[in-house]
Amino acid sequence: MNLIRKQRTFFPSLIDDYFNQEWNYRIPDSTSLPAVNIKELDTQFEIDLAVPGMKKSDFEIEVEDGLLSISSSAEENDITEEEKFTRREFSYNNFKRTFTIPDSVDPAKVDASYSNGVLQLLLPKRKEALLQSKKLIKIR
Repeated sequence: MNLIRKQRTFFPSLIDDYFNQEWNYRIPDSTSLPAVNIKELDTQFEIDLAVPGMKKSDFEIEVEDGLLSISSSAEENDITEEEKFTRREFSYNNFKRTFTIPDSVDPAKVDASYSNGVLQLLLPKRKEALLQSKKLIKIR
């Protein structure tokens, strides 16, 4: 018993085959955005983006007016004349993700690192926003 039926659409496949095989022409996929995980910890927020195959220099990260913008404009490698592809699908698409950051985040202390295809951003909270320990008040 099949739980998931594979849907095959004839028309989009025909267009893809025509453009990609005959002329080796690729239509850029502008809807492709990297997957993101956001975690809130006691002292900071952690944002992880899955962006394999890129370099640190491909990213631009900005914090302005309560918005965190992460963008990439990776250049595609030029293909030499000797290389003849039957089908070519490798590409690095440009993307831009924007997140609203809460007032509790200190924008001057945002830090980023890139390792093993994951871009990680650490957004520390301001001291005023950190959870204060309980204080017992004596009744007089």
